[in-house]
Amino acid sequence: MSSIASGPQPTVTVDIKTFDPVEARHAYDQLILEAAETYHLDPALIRAVMQTESAFNAMAVSPVGALGLMQLMPELAQELGVSDPLDPRQNIMAGSRYLRRLLDAHRGNAKLALASYNAGPGAVAKYRGIPPFRETRKYVKRITSLLAEARANH
Repeated sequence: MSSIASGPQPTVTVDIKTFDPVEARHAYDQLILEAAETYHLDPALIRAVMQTESAFNAMAVSPVGALGLMQLMPELAQELGVSDPLDPRQNIMAGSRYLRRLLDAHRGNAKLALASYNAGPGAVAKYRGIPPFRETRKYVKRITSLLAEARANH
């Protein structure tokens, strides 16, 4: 026989009176700020990369297998210690850490860091600058435009 006392049992009730939807571009603001502070990055840079890479879709998977908000390739995610690349916090922190690494490698040159993020550091080294790939050139231009827009609005 059970030794549980008879009488009132604990219960849990949930009551949602309001629901305030959050725009996708602002759903990860706290994580972006945490990553920006941790890796000494401009939050607008992280946001622009996320917008360009995944349109703020945490479940995004590219045709080549890049995953999550910042579109981490599985090998890179593993190298950065990510156990779940679709987890927004892990993805943003790892993508930001990688951006910091690329910025440091390119002595703060954001365009080269962004080209490396998109085409890979090897391609940037091979071409000694932004590779002549249409996708990479559009990528760098889009993110620099988003950054300029963000700065103009502040």
